[in-house]
Amino acid sequence: MRVLLTGAAGFIGGAIADALAEAGHEVVGVDLMLPQAHGSAEAPPGVHVHDVRRPEVWPALLEGVDAVCHQAAVVGAGVKVADLPDYASHNDLGTAVLLAAMHEAGVDRLVLASSMVVYGEGRYTCPEHGDVSPPPRPVPALEAGDFEVPCPVCGGPLDWALVDESAPLAPRGAYAASKAAQEHYAASWVRQADAAAVALRYHNVYGPRMPRDTPYSGVAAMFRSSLERGEAPRVYEDGAQVRDFVHVADVARANVAALEAVVAAEPGHWAAYNVASGHPVTIREVAELVATGTEAGLAPEVTGQFRPGDVRHVVASPERAAAELGFRAQVLPADGLRAFATAPLRA
Repeated sequence: MRVLLTGAAGFIGGAIADALAEAGHEVVGVDLMLPQAHGSAEAPPGVHVHDVRRPEVWPALLEGVDAVCHQAAVVGAGVKVADLPDYASHNDLGTAVLLAAMHEAGVDRLVLASSMVVYGEGRYTCPEHGDVSPPPRPVPALEAGDFEVPCPVCGGPLDWALVDESAPLAPRGAYAASKAAQEHYAASWVRQADAAAVALRYHNVYGPRMPRDTPYSGVAAMFRSSLERGEAPRVYEDGAQVRDFVHVADVARANVAALEAVVAAEPGHWAAYNVASGHPVTIREVAELVATGTEAGLAPEVTGQFRPGDVRHVVASPERAAAELGFRAQVLPADGLRAFATAPLRA
C-alpha cells in the first residue's frame, strides 16, 4: 500500500519508514524539520518538508494514498505555560487540518501516534477499597520524601496495576492534553467521515537514532548522556517509579501491524492500543541497565529530587494489541537498554 507518513524524519518516524519499506509498502514522507527536534539537519532524501497545518500542501501529497500514519508532533513535558500555543497549534490544529484534507482527498484510513501520557496517573488498587483514582501527589509530601501515592479514601498504601485502554483519559500537562485532543479529533473524524482509525499509545520509547540532549530526549537518553560525560546518572525521587520502556523497533512493528489492520477494517472502526514491552522496570533499573552497557558502569545517584506533576507509576497492559493486532514486543528492556548505551544517537 501507499502510506503517507508525517514526522518521517524523526526518531520514531524514521524507524517506521524503514519498517514499512521492508514490508513492501511505499512511503510518502513529510516532516517540518523543526529545529528543536532536528537542529540544523536537512531532510532525508525523499522526505517532503511541509507544515501539517498548511492545507494547501495536502492535495498533491495525498494523491493515491491508501492510509496515513500520523507521527508529527511537538513532544516533551511542556514545562512553561507559554508552551501551550505550540502544542495546540502543531499537534491539534495540525491533526485537524490533516483529517479535513484526508476527507477531501478520499483517504479514510489513519494510524495516529498517541501516548500513555493521556492516562495521567496510572492505575492503583487499595487492599480495602479496590480500584481508586488518586489525585496528583501534594508537593509538601514530595518535599518530605514521601513519593508513593496514598489511597484517597483511607490514606493507606496503594499497589500499582496494569492500565488497559478502557482507562479514562486524564491528561495532566500540555503535551498530554494535546495527545488526548488528537484522539478525540480522530474519533470524531471516524464518525463523520465513515472512516477507520487506530491510536497507538506509546509508552517510553528508546533506541537508536534517539535525539540527544533535547526536549525530545527521554530519560534513558539523559542517563546515557551523563555516563558519556563520566557522571553517574541522576535518578529522581527514590528511583522506584515503575514504567514500561519499549524499543523503537517494536514501535515501528506496531505501526506496520496497525496500518495493515486499519486498511482491512470496516468503516466506523476506532480503537486505541497500548504499545509497550510488557516488562515493567523501575527508573533506577533503567539507569542501572544503561550503565551496565558502558565501560565505566557508574552506579546511579538517587537524588530525591522531583518534578511537580510527575506521575508515580504508569504500567501498560499489552494484551489488547496482542489479541487484536497480533503485536507483541520482541526487545526486552534488559537487553535493549544495555544495547542503548552504545547505540548511535542523533545530535
